[in-house]
Amino acid sequence: MIDRAGLADFLRRRRELLRPADVGLPDGIRRRTPGLRREEVAQLAGVSADHYTRLEQARGSAPSDGVVAALARALRCDLDQRDHLFHLAGLSAPPRRAGGHVRPGLIQLAGRLVDVPVCILSDVGEVLWRNDLLAALVGERDVRPGREGNVYWRWFTDPASREPAPEEDRPRLSAAHVSDLRATHSRRAGDRDVTELVRDLLEHSAEFRELWEQHEVAVRRSDVKTFVHPEVGPIRVHCEVLLTPDEDVQLLAYFPLEGTDAAEKLQLLRVIGTQDFRTNA
Repeated sequence: MIDRAGLADFLRRRRELLRPADVGLPDGIRRRTPGLRREEVAQLAGVSADHYTRLEQARGSAPSDGVVAALARALRCDLDQRDHLFHLAGLSAPPRRAGGHVRPGLIQLAGRLVDVPVCILSDVGEVLWRNDLLAALVGERDVRPGREGNVYWRWFTDPASREPAPEEDRPRLSAAHVSDLRATHSRRAGDRDVTELVRDLLEHSAEFRELWEQHEVAVRRSDVKTFVHPEVGPIRVHCEVLLTPDEDVQLLAYFPLEGTDAAEKLQLLRVIGTQDFRTNA
């Protein structure tokens, strides 16, 4: 059963411990109280400010597993703190592999790579964190929990998710996504999150079914990709994939491809892209 008072107190205490610089946010105007604002935590977790405020006030609807996991990441909880947060919310904590949780140190490392696009993914394709430059590159600011933030699910069910990729690259990327997921499925056979994602993709996407039946298995550790941005045009990048020891979390860094104008375009995007996001916040 949910411990509303305990959950509210834990969320508030974690929020007050964090400074904007700890989570990659500007200090902005002078703050009356220590820590982050409620709306900043909500933004980092990809939930509504109203829902988060109600949780801190010990009222409103109970949070889902996905929301609690997102709040644990936003509040930079370690695994013990994450499990405690799930307990307060009346939920069973996920297994003790990293999965959908990212160690604070990994986010701190990724946050220092400000001049290249960076994101952190779970092994089932859920975007767990991205920096401002990648958000500007793909045109999405918020990290959304669950299927709405899952790269594999969106690629095969939402045509709009493919827009940043040139049309001629899409068949290769589709095959790479499936071979990546097949490797995770083989390594973690029987785990509910993997089996349910594969089952639903098989049901909803004929393209996924056709590729899945080919039984190609490969974990991508590097790639060359092109992002087509509506303002600065095509940007060619070298994607380097860094895996955690258990291969359940990936850090993807996109470096400008040598011999192209990608470095200049990314530098321009750092200015115009992040300014646009902060203006619209």
